[in-house]
Amino acid sequence: MPARATKSLRVAVLADSDTRWKWGALTAQRLAPTDSEIRLDGYLLRGRATPTARQLREVGVRADSLREVTGVEFLRAMTDSTTGEPYDLLVLALVGGGVQAMLHGLRGAWGSGERPVVVTGYVGVVYEKLADGLLLRHGADLVLANSRHDADRFRAVYEGVGADASAVTEVALPFLGGAPYTGEHEPYTVVFAAQPSVPDSRKDRTYLLNRLIEHARRHPEREVLLKLRSKPGEHTTHIEELPYQKLVQGMSVPANFRLVYGHMGEVLDRTDLLVTVSSTAALEALHRRVPTVVLTDLGVREVLGNHHFTGSGCLASWDQLDAGHRPAADEEWVARQGVGVDGSYETAFDTARERIAGLLERPGGLPPLNPYYTPETAPGYLPGILARHHLGPDGAPLPGAPAADKEPGPVRQIVRRAARGAYRHGVQRVAPVIRRMGEL
Repeated sequence: MPARATKSLRVAVLADSDTRWKWGALTAQRLAPTDSEIRLDGYLLRGRATPTARQLREVGVRADSLREVTGVEFLRAMTDSTTGEPYDLLVLALVGGGVQAMLHGLRGAWGSGERPVVVTGYVGVVYEKLADGLLLRHGADLVLANSRHDADRFRAVYEGVGADASAVTEVALPFLGGAPYTGEHEPYTVVFAAQPSVPDSRKDRTYLLNRLIEHARRHPEREVLLKLRSKPGEHTTHIEELPYQKLVQGMSVPANFRLVYGHMGEVLDRTDLLVTVSSTAALEALHRRVPTVVLTDLGVREVLGNHHFTGSGCLASWDQLDAGHRPAADEEWVARQGVGVDGSYETAFDTARERIAGLLERPGGLPPLNPYYTPETAPGYLPGILARHHLGPDGAPLPGAPAADKEPGPVRQIVRRAARGAYRHGVQRVAPVIRRMGEL
């Protein structure tokens, strides 16, 4: 590896939500050689899910610099020769469409010139839109798979459409860790890991909340916690139209039931039973050997994502939990999910590090980015994806794109913040009301 990549690795992470920032920044740290100093510059893509200061503090990942940008501003930053040494590594921690837009924008901006290694992947369990999401990520130098199971599926999709599958690289979730579970706490603590959009109906979310509260009543000796991802008005990777905080208002709850926020790892430090519908928190818990239940009350369905856990030994219902059921995870299933309970987690990123080192040492530099989707292969799909980020079919910024030619002034910044607040209010407050009216 070149001296600058070995001694000081300069990394950029572009993320569009709090969870993707956490994944992207921690992935960047895991990918850096153990003997290198890493400079990490964070870029937060402006949109409905741009994390708040509180969310960033809760994630707990520090960067040397962090700023909010539009897609066009980010492309300009990646080609600005006045900002110092060029980046060695770029992690695109975005939804699939965002990754595809940035790949085309960067291809147009960099051309055949010097560029960093580009990496992308998924923040957790991949249970929906497998082909769509994967093909939108195609074109990065490395497409990270969080488990052997995912790596096999990713390669099958790429090979099935005739796309190059060599970028698929098996790693693991970068945020697993913490002390292994050693036995029951005092008091015994049950944690329900809530998800912003699973399930999505008021009926189903109210049902789960009622069952959680009822479990607390049935077991007054236990502490029962509802672990929440965000506060009302904040957004995460997925839109939460019906926050549990609002559903619980006015309900009578027992003294041993309460709502908690904070870092999931810290909550797991005191957890004796982790309950969820399909949250990635289940994998964090399994990694630490915390007893884990994936609920079947609403069915085992693709739309819920709990179908991913078939064969895990973790599927159970609230009735079973109320009666004292203790799940036992299937070791073979867990091993295929990259959870690393056998001690393999420490070496999970070795292959990816080696591949990045090889790419940085490539004679003549790296070739231009080469996404599967082009104006020729997807003329009815790609232009719309690029246009959402104010890019034309060739990846170049469209005329009138926000901040395409200059930094935003103070007035524009104030207007943007106000517009984003209005958008979030519309998504969370107004849109659900309109939908409910439409169902009458």
